[in-house]
Amino acid sequence: MFSNIPSTIMKKSTLTPKVFAELNRQLNHELSAAHAYQALSIWCAARNFTGFASFFATQAGEEREHAAKMIEHLLDRGATPALDALPAPQGAHASLLDIALHAQAMEVANTRGIHAVYEAALAAKDYPIQVLMHWFINEQVEEEAWCAAMVDRVKSASCAGSLADLDRHIVRLLAGD
Repeated sequence: MFSNIPSTIMKKSTLTPKVFAELNRQLNHELSAAHAYQALSIWCAARNFTGFASFFATQAGEEREHAAKMIEHLLDRGATPALDALPAPQGAHASLLDIALHAQAMEVANTRGIHAVYEAALAAKDYPIQVLMHWFINEQVEEEAWCAAMVDRVKSASCAGSLADLDRHIVRLLAGD
């Protein structure tokens, strides 16, 4: 199953091929999520939801930072990360609620991916990856919480004025300030 990993990627690594494949898959997922959050930011900016645009642009940066943590870990362990082509993110959305639900679905999928890396690390008794994934598991609790709050707030904004007010305060509301 993992025989397609070039030996040059793993030549000095202490990672098992399965753990490497899972972490490498997840780092590419994080980069794809960054691309998708940038697309959500653009959609919001084009519709003058500048607060949401700013929030999603920040999320794009966080996803890139997550990928960088994984890349650094792989390099520290003697493995060379392999980057995949990024698929084009979904660009068409019907409403701000559609955007919020899309972000929520992305975070749920991201949680599943992180759990898959952790499960592979558990099976391989790869303690350093387990410790790394603890940080990501805790981060996903926060990510899913802000998504749920965002979806609830967008659903409760029943008129253009309340959506404008929500947009003006979304960063503060979701950051918990």
